[in-house]
Amino acid sequence: MFKNYLKTAFRRLSRSRMYTIVNIIGLTVGITSCILIGLFIKNELSYDRFNKNADRIVRVNMSYGNSISTSNAAVTGTKVGPQFQLTFPQVESYVRLYPISGIVKYQDKMFNEKKILYADSTFFQIFSFHLLRGNPATALSTPNDIVITPEIAKKYFGDADPVGKVLHIGTEPGSQNDYTVTGVVADAPAASQIKFDFIASFNSLRKIVDNPQWFTANYYTYLLLHNPSQIAPLQKGITVYMKEVNKNELGMTGSDFLTYHLEPLTRVHLYSKVGEGMEPSGSITTVYILGIIAILILLIACINYTNLATAQSAGRGMEVGIRKVFGANRRQLFSQFIGESFLLTIISFVTAILLAVLLLPAFNHLTDRTMSASAIASPAFIVGLILLCFFITFISGGYPAMMLTHSGLTKILRSGFHVTSSGCGLRKTLIIFQFAVSVFLIISTLIILQQLNYINHRNIGYDKDYVIELPVDYRMRSEYGAFKRAIGNYPGVTAVTGAYTGPVNIQWGDAISAQTKSGNISFNVNAIPVDLGFISTMKMQLIAGSIFTPGDLMKMDTSNNNANFQYTYILNETAVRKLGWTPEEAIEKIINKGAPGIIKGVVKDFNFTSLHQPIGPLVIFLDPSFVNEMLVRVKGSDVPATLRFLQETWRTWAPYRPFEYHFLDEDYAHLYISEQRTGKVFSIFSILAIVLACLGLLALAAYTTVQRTREIGIRKVMGASASNIAVLVSKDFIKLVIIGIVIASPVAWWAMYKWLNNFAYRIQIQWWMFVVAGVLAIFIALITVSFQAVRAAIANPVESLRSE
Repeated sequence: MFKNYLKTAFRRLSRSRMYTIVNIIGLTVGITSCILIGLFIKNELSYDRFNKNADRIVRVNMSYGNSISTSNAAVTGTKVGPQFQLTFPQVESYVRLYPISGIVKYQDKMFNEKKILYADSTFFQIFSFHLLRGNPATALSTPNDIVITPEIAKKYFGDADPVGKVLHIGTEPGSQNDYTVTGVVADAPAASQIKFDFIASFNSLRKIVDNPQWFTANYYTYLLLHNPSQIAPLQKGITVYMKEVNKNELGMTGSDFLTYHLEPLTRVHLYSKVGEGMEPSGSITTVYILGIIAILILLIACINYTNLATAQSAGRGMEVGIRKVFGANRRQLFSQFIGESFLLTIISFVTAILLAVLLLPAFNHLTDRTMSASAIASPAFIVGLILLCFFITFISGGYPAMMLTHSGLTKILRSGFHVTSSGCGLRKTLIIFQFAVSVFLIISTLIILQQLNYINHRNIGYDKDYVIELPVDYRMRSEYGAFKRAIGNYPGVTAVTGAYTGPVNIQWGDAISAQTKSGNISFNVNAIPVDLGFISTMKMQLIAGSIFTPGDLMKMDTSNNNANFQYTYILNETAVRKLGWTPEEAIEKIINKGAPGIIKGVVKDFNFTSLHQPIGPLVIFLDPSFVNEMLVRVKGSDVPATLRFLQETWRTWAPYRPFEYHFLDEDYAHLYISEQRTGKVFSIFSILAIVLACLGLLALAAYTTVQRTREIGIRKVMGASASNIAVLVSKDFIKLVIIGIVIASPVAWWAMYKWLNNFAYRIQIQWWMFVVAGVLAIFIALITVSFQAVRAAIANPVESLRSE
């Protein structure tokens, strides 16, 4: 019996090639979308769960500030881990991590490595990273031990055994040493927030280890608890304990505070609200959005199948009637039609899996993930695909099958049989749903792209274009002035300065205090130490006072290391307002930021963090000893020649490290890489949704044309023109599309309003965005329907009225 069903299904599908191809395309697109998004969701939800102790590991996050403002960070001081283990019985162990970059040398090989990680000896006991060579208990137990990945072993040592080999690593003062390779560790899983190429023993950092601090927060601290249920009691204990530390050990007064919050390891990637993670974090909102999009795309594809099958059903009445005459019961007929749906679904599934494998590299690039096609073969994913296959089979083929098998024999055998129109409302509702989804995605895409365009073209308060950033390490600082002059003399360079970091994302946290008319005021600020020429090189607007001068630098140098040391500050508008001064009043005022200093100037507010955040108070202070980056503004006419000059000059002044650079505008673009991906995802799925919706509209147009064949024939006999018939066929569909637009518009407005609220600086949602989306949807619908409308208009009315 099954063989007979299969043969009949193949015969039927081969005879209706157009409908079969349309169905396969629609289902394949829907299933492919589900597979790719399913892989992404599976990957996101699995982050860090490869650790056998995942439910017992927590990250310690730091909070500090006062009653006016609070700052949060994912990093802590070095004292936190050891002290918490000694103080709280819930803590079984701890590990501190310090990611850094540095120059690694072996014989004549030298590379600037970005993924050097210092870690305590407990690293391999707490985390489940697999050590291929070496003893996990001792690999990081003594100073200057280092573990490397197989790729690094191949890079530096070729096929030789790396264990026992010595690498020379220079990162910062006090840590330039020879490191002995004690093991080889497998690469970190893709779904890990901790990535590395080198893992060095934390006690190699002797100055840091010998002088533990609550502050100096550059280190990630993870605790291993005895039991996951102890997180809440431990958090309460930490809160009480830190109040005592603030009072008795740190001497904090007033509302100032320092405390720590525990965050379960498995929640860090998707749920953490604290920045500065070791790896870019994900978003549970993104997971939800993509999951909903996958479901909607699949539903659109299933609706297409249902509507196409319904449109075809008018021509299958005789087949069903004859089968009933020869004894076929409802169950057998239902099985026949479900069998056709199952066969079509299987074909689509096989095609979709192959397509998903082919598209996975591009999807990985789009999402910035490294998902493997092998995940499709995992037991859980296979079970999910099987359930999805049966779901699609019954959701797509169930309604047409029931509609055909429940009709009476007399009605079925009647010439010109038409399936009852009682399901017309459902079919129209499905079309409305399809276009509502499509219009929602179109509107959302337009708004996202407009916000991205706003981000790219907003005046952020400085000129980020044609600025090259060069790293300045501790060895280069002694020759920094001469190096800067050598670069500045090149004709292709218009200005040179230096700073702790570029102005794109200033994260240095600090606090200032000042005596004002209202009394002493103190609050948290962001701060950046800079060299001479920073304001002019970055083309910032000074609104009061003056920029730093060589005289300020000489004054600071002559007063350094004595009791009269005094900084020179430039504040932004927000900081001055918070102090209660006008820009003019602020000049020559004294403020204290660790050391007293005078306000030399006030700069117009500029965006020194992402546009997600409002501009906060900022202090720019003159201190070239903190310079980590040289900022070189170049002429846009011949950037390649200038880069060649910079490389040659670099080899002269810093032959011990490879030449490297990046552009400031690239740093700015990187702040919004998540939004860029969101825009691309919405664009792609908007196109898919509208294409699938058009297929559904084509199906309903075909069905309606068949149902109204006699009506159209009579109208033509009575003198209706081809254009009249085309309008008759098209207008009902346009009504459905308009209803979809009306439904989608408020939903899209609400969703995008919520999304835009994530930005402190954003566009306003404009009426024309909805008009553009609506007109586009109507235009595409007209093009789609016109095919069937014209076909019906030019048909010979004799054919439709012959049996009357």
